[in-house]
Amino acid sequence: MGNNLDSEKVESCCTRESRTSAEAPLSDADASELEDLFKILANDTRLKLLHNLALAREMCVCDLADSLGMKPQAVSNQLQRLSDRGIVSTRRVGNNVYYRVVDTCILDLLHKAVCLLRDSEDRRDGVVSLASLNR
Repeated sequence: MGNNLDSEKVESCCTRESRTSAEAPLSDADASELEDLFKILANDTRLKLLHNLALAREMCVCDLADSLGMKPQAVSNQLQRLSDRGIVSTRRVGNNVYYRVVDTCILDLLHKAVCLLRDSEDRRDGVVSLASLNR
């Protein structure tokens, strides 16, 4: 009895949603806008900031800086990019500026991305385990 991953049903937390027939293909302008969005998100520091904000719901710059081991000014610069895009919003309390994610689609996207990462790791670990069993 051989183990064949292709024949197994792979469970995933990342459900596949079908595209409706009424949905139009991406226009050039939409594709360019998505490219810009993914460029903003394609930064490990900004992803970690977003993840921390998703977990805490709101954090001040100093706490975010401490959590990433960065200087507050460097964190502020990265948060400004996210703010310019409308992904995060701020509120000021005295000298502290608090950030929160206001674009819930970004939270959904981040959740799906982390899920894909974990699923990929699990499948990769499964392949390694099966390969070592067949030796």
